[in-house]
Order: sequence, then C-alpha cells, then structure tokens
Amino acid sequence: MSDKQVQKSGDDSFNIQAKSVNIQPGLTYSDVKEIALDVFKNNFEHLSVVAADTAKKRAEEITGKFLNELEKRNSEALNQAQDPDFQYSLLTVQKEYAKSGDKNLGDLLVDILVERTKVDQRGLLQIVLNESLAVAPKLTTSQLCALSIIFSLKYTRYLKMNSLDMLKNYIEYRLAPFAKDLPKSQASYQHLEFAGCGSISIGSSSITSIFKQTYPGVLTTGFSKEQFDGEIKQISGSEKLLTPCLRDKSLFQFNATDFEVLKNKTKENEISETEYPKIENFWKKYLISDEQLKKNLINKNESMAIIYDVWENSPMKNMSLTSVGIAIAHAYTRSKTGDSDDLSIWIN
Repeated sequence: MSDKQVQKSGDDSFNIQAKSVNIQPGLTYSDVKEIALDVFKNNFEHLSVVAADTAKKRAEEITGKFLNELEKRNSEALNQAQDPDFQYSLLTVQKEYAKSGDKNLGDLLVDILVERTKVDQRGLLQIVLNESLAVAPKLTTSQLCALSIIFSLKYTRYLKMNSLDMLKNYIEYRLAPFAKDLPKSQASYQHLEFAGCGSISIGSSSITSIFKQTYPGVLTTGFSKEQFDGEIKQISGSEKLLTPCLRDKSLFQFNATDFEVLKNKTKENEISETEYPKIENFWKKYLISDEQLKKNLINKNESMAIIYDVWENSPMKNMSLTSVGIAIAHAYTRSKTGDSDDLSIWIN
C-alpha cells in the first residue's frame, strides 16, 4: 500500500494529516484551538468510548482555559501552535488534565504553559518549564503548598515592605493561602526530592531569622537619640539615615526596608564602606526578639501558627528548591494570588 497522501487547500487555510501539521502563518484563536484538539485526538484514540468522551470534554475544557489565559497574557504567541516542542507541551497538559480532571492541577498547568509560550528559543528556562509540566502532576496539593511557602520565604523579598500594614497584608496574601494543607510527613518532602523539586540538606533557617534578615525595617523596636548619639552619631552623614520608628514614634530607626537598602543609602550619603558594618550591627541590636516576633506574626494572622508548627517539625525548613521546584512554586503561587513577577528573575 502506498503511503502517499495528497491534500489541496485554498488561501489562508491549514492542512492536517495523520502525523504532521502544515499551517499557514497568522493563526487565529479558532485555528489554534482546532490544531490543539486534533493533536489530542490523534494521541487518545485508544481509549474506550466512555473514557474517550470524558477525556475529550476535559481536553476541550483545559484547551479553552489555556487559550483564554493566553489571549490575556501573551496573545502574540498563538503562532507557536506550529512548533513541535510547544505541541508536545500542550499535549502534556491535555493528557494530565484528561486523566485527573483536577481543577487545581488544571489551573497550575495552564499557568506554566502560558509562561512556556513566552520563551520561543531553546534554553534553560524553556527546558525547566517543559520539565515542570511533566513533574507538577506528580505532586499533591499539600506538596504544592509547601513549595509555595518555601519559595516565598527563602527565595523572594517583598520590596514594598515599608509598614506594619504591609507586613500583615504580605502574610494574608502570600503565606496564609497555602498554610492549611501543609504536609508534615518525611515522605512528602522525600517525594518532592525524588520528583526533582528540591533537596533536603542538613542546614536549616528558622522563620524568625528569615523575617529578620529579609524585613528588618518593620521588625525594629526602635532606639533613642541618646543611644544613637552614643554609638553612631560620630559617623559623618549617619543622622540622615534616621526616621521615626514604625512601632514607637517616640524612638528612631533607620530609614531603610532592609540591610541592602541601608547599605545603598550609606553610599548615597558618602559614608565610608568601613563604617557600614558598625551601622548594621547597631540596627540588629534593636530588632524584635525571636519570641516577640513569633507572637507578633501569629497575632497578625493565625495561619502563621500552622506555618511555624510545620516549619519547625518537618523537613520543610531543610529544603532547598531546584529550578523545577522554583518554576512550579512560582506558577502555583501566581495561580492563587495573581502575582506577575517574571520567572526569569530566578531562572535565566
């Protein structure tokens, strides 16, 4: 039998054969949707009638959701439907959602796939996103929550942390949504390690030390003018760094959200680099105590009690994320919070 096939088409049309797709440039939403569903159909014909019908409905649902998100976030990427690597990624999303029908997983996969459309050249970011699409379906919701908490605490810094209200909003917005389902078991974190999302090390960081290092500007108890004069005033230009303390207006603190900002401000005020350590160490003497900080964070949001408990009594505190773990955590966090930070900040 001959393998030769012949098709004819008019202007602005596209041809589909059993194992290849020939598409004219300038694809529309409808074109891409038809291509996407054809790719899925050609790979799921082996299912029974009932299973195939369910799979088809789920594939149509997730494809529609993806295209809607793509139009909102990266509409110019519709032409990527012609790319074999992208088609494979799309098929991965369709297959995984067709198997589970899990809405939570569907939202996550759509988010990762939209990010994938922003990368049109093969490189580390594209490879990581492709791998993330394959790994994410292997994780439970609780494990995804753990990745999000680890990502937010260990790998991000909220640049607008300049008030106590911002601290409260940060907890409510970036941490509390993921607290309820956090896993404690050793097996949960070992599976994250097995799936390539992270590694469990000997070293660990406490939540209080992370907050103090990342957000000292909102965790300062304040110091008096006399205390400042006794240790720091002799450093020329140092008085320009002062501002009323957020926690006690009768006291002072440095006008910086964190140590990095403080260091930059000392340079702006032409303070010698050799004097900076003295200023930073002085600041650290007036940070809230660990016990007070824990109570303060829990008072701002009760979910912090859960986060503290799991962090202190599970391998969570010992886990470092891989590039795949970061990509999945980034996507899951955004799918729940709407954050729009570019993934290339962490993976480039």
